[in-house]
Amino acid sequence: MRRILLTVIAASAIVFSANAQLNRKGFYFKVAGGYFFSVSPGQFPDVGPYPPRDEHVAVNPNNGNTTVLREKVLTGSYGEGIRGGASLGYVINQYISVELTANYYSSKKNLMTRSLTTIQNTETEVGKIESKGYVQAVDVAPSIVISPGYDKFNPYVRFGFVVPVWGRLYIETDASRTSAVAGQPSFVQAKTMISRKEEIEPSPTIGFQGALGVTYAINNRLGIFLEAEYRNVPVKSKSKVVTSYRENTKIINTNTGQQVGTDINRGLDDLSVAERNTDYVTTLDQNSNTPTGTSGTTTNYKNNNAPANDLKSYINIGGLGANLGLRIRL
Repeated sequence: MRRILLTVIAASAIVFSANAQLNRKGFYFKVAGGYFFSVSPGQFPDVGPYPPRDEHVAVNPNNGNTTVLREKVLTGSYGEGIRGGASLGYVINQYISVELTANYYSSKKNLMTRSLTTIQNTETEVGKIESKGYVQAVDVAPSIVISPGYDKFNPYVRFGFVVPVWGRLYIETDASRTSAVAGQPSFVQAKTMISRKEEIEPSPTIGFQGALGVTYAINNRLGIFLEAEYRNVPVKSKSKVVTSYRENTKIINTNTGQQVGTDINRGLDDLSVAERNTDYVTTLDQNSNTPTGTSGTTTNYKNNNAPANDLKSYINIGGLGANLGLRIRL
């Protein structure tokens, strides 16, 4: 009986000691990774002159009239993707801690616009454009953690702010077009291929976060945690720059399939300042630097030597996800 009593006392002392060490004041470090899903999808912003539509258009080759065969509004969110981060925390007392987290986020690619043009009553393709976009961002997130301070399994709630410190919306566009050649018979056609990449810089913003999780203590210094987290981070556009542009046009004799003449190429350095750079504004008026027309694939602006103006767009890089990681007491 005495031996049993001593064993119980010793075990109780070990548990009390571990609990005291787990919940005493001090710093701790966390690393985590997770995946987030979109919970508030909305309509995607325009890609230049192209609205967020997935459409199939038929063109009458005799008069140029077009008929929409199929059209769908493209919706979604940039909140779906992978996230990884590291946190430095401080235990104020058994029940309250504070954390500062730095996260890296990369969303999945989203179809932003797609348009297919075919000749009426045929499947002959004469034009196609497809744009996909994705977000990469770095943020810092201060938060407060509240828990009951249990020993092995310790549930907690965490809430705070999200402050993006860097981020870009990347848009990749591929387009093709078949068109007539001035002064040439109808069987001589120009086939143009365009590949374009652009980056949109966001305006400063702030978001909110909340999480519900549980920590499991492996020992008095190391633990693992699993949590469900919700983030709401609305972002609006500030400016855009075209970072890559490749355009190639071949003149083809469609009867023989042979190329006529040499390739016509246009690259990034051939774009005007207005074609390469865009400043986003809340209102467009007569003083805005907007397009005045096109010449082939070249877009002309009121002032080609100044950044173009376009309306601000809004996206959300928040979502609902799960994080799994390690917690190390320092």
